[in-house]
Amino acid sequence: MNAGTSGTSGTTGATGTAATSAKKLEKQIAIASASCGVFGREGYTRASVDALAAAAGVSTRTLYNHFPGGKAMLFATVVTWTSGQVRDAQIAQIEAVLNPDRPPRPEDLERDLVAFAHRVIGLMTDYADHFALVRHIHAEADHVPPEVLEAWANAGPGPVSRALADAMAGLDAAGLIDVRGDAMLAGAHFMALTSHSIVQLSHYGVLPLLQEQTDHLIAGGVGTFLRAYRAS
Repeated sequence: MNAGTSGTSGTTGATGTAATSAKKLEKQIAIASASCGVFGREGYTRASVDALAAAAGVSTRTLYNHFPGGKAMLFATVVTWTSGQVRDAQIAQIEAVLNPDRPPRPEDLERDLVAFAHRVIGLMTDYADHFALVRHIHAEADHVPPEVLEAWANAGPGPVSRALADAMAGLDAAGLIDVRGDAMLAGAHFMALTSHSIVQLSHYGVLPLLQEQTDHLIAGGVGTFLRAYRAS
């Protein structure tokens, strides 16, 4: 009887602990989600703990209970979380259009690269809050804690750059382009030529460009990339 009672108590205790952990995680997600908009509007420096707590509908004490490191810890959580979402979306586009196992036909290469660039640019609209955060990260890099910058790079830009480099290496292996031994640099050049001007002119999607302008910049960027990298 005692053994049965002990087992029942242990099961009840484990269930209660799991429920508490799930509730805590749910609250942390809610706070991080609400804070994303605040950080996107105000940036890291200007966003106050009071404003972050108010946006999440909690007290500052509750915010610190879930994020003992305060604003820096919360910002790191938000940046890592949103970067992971965008990373997955960007890598999905790379795999859909530039999958090394299904390289395009030579006559379709330019078309597919243009399509890929459009898909990447489109993510600025799909993940507007994230790109507002990125805009502030670049503007306030000297005020953002170094560990936050590192967490952002590791969660998003790093893995995406490696995935794009793999795609460029696949195009090289298929005889479509010549990366000259540096697929990572080829990927960086592609992104710079097809998206940098659009990102800067639109302020990370805050002021979207006319479709005709976007089309022109992407087509020109892809054309320049292929003049430099197309296999001879």
